[in-house]
Amino acid sequence: MALREEFENSGNWLFRWRSYLPLAMIGIFLLALREHEYPVHREVLDHLWEAFCLFIGFLGLGIRALTIGHTPRGTSGRNTRKQVADSVNTTGMYSIVRNPLYLGNFCMGLSVALFTQLWWLTLIFILAFWIYYERIIFAEEAYLRNKFGDAYLEWANATPVFVPAFKKYQKADLPFSMRNVLRREYNGFFALISAMFALETVGEYFSEGKLELDVGWTVLFGIAFIIWMTLRTLKKYTALLKVAGR
Repeated sequence: MALREEFENSGNWLFRWRSYLPLAMIGIFLLALREHEYPVHREVLDHLWEAFCLFIGFLGLGIRALTIGHTPRGTSGRNTRKQVADSVNTTGMYSIVRNPLYLGNFCMGLSVALFTQLWWLTLIFILAFWIYYERIIFAEEAYLRNKFGDAYLEWANATPVFVPAFKKYQKADLPFSMRNVLRREYNGFFALISAMFALETVGEYFSEGKLELDVGWTVLFGIAFIIWMTLRTLKKYTALLKVAGR
């Protein structure tokens, strides 16, 4: 098999299972915490670092929200069985970077990796993300190139793959829809908070030798769970979060 076909096939396989990469990484992070020791165990510094990690994570969520809030139905989906695209998104976030959703995923994953305070684990995450998503992006771009031809190539040649070019920004064709964001991103929000809560709890256990729930993180996890459960219920049993054409 030629290298191009191998990359495309492996990319499509990874695309199908991409939702499970974060679960595998969290398992690795939790195991790595067995060797964890705080570089400087001061409460104020710990809280500042945790706030910084949360900021990076919410930055990733914000990137995803700005992307999804403007995209039409049939694009930028969470489909896993096969590639799907009814059109090429070229405005909004897609005017400054070709893969804004994956950029958001990277920021969210990086925030969790940084939360562990293990520099080597952060490097492993960056390398794993790069290798994993490089194949997925290759397969996606092969699909889009075959389906849309020159229209896709013209946009791709002018738009960077992963590092945004803000000066190229063009206003999105569709207005922003918060309901669309809430319907599609509540799982990512809850996963981010849950991952950090788990790392905080397990890290304290291995560091201090006792299981002790941090009050702030417990409250934040409880709020996140209520929001997740509420949005999940609204999506499953009502039409409140449905938006025509999204």
